[in-house]
Amino acid sequence: MPAAISAADANREFSKLLGRVRAGQSFVITSHGKPVARLVPIGAEDRVRAAARAALFKRLRSQKGERIPRTWTRDDLYDRD
Repeated sequence: MPAAISAADANREFSKLLGRVRAGQSFVITSHGKPVARLVPIGAEDRVRAAARAALFKRLRSQKGERIPRTWTRDDLYDRD
């Protein structure tokens, strides 16, 4: 879980903060106690997104699909007579 740091502290310690991010650490920046931004190493978000996508596709491949005959028309979708 990323460490939380206030916007004021992040501003004062920005150089040190960047050094820690370069080393692989992530931070959530807060303003008045509420999260407003994430500071993460380049590529970290891509790895998380790729892992989530892989997990989703694995789950979808394991599920049985439904065979629904295509008997409706486009007009049926819009309730046109």
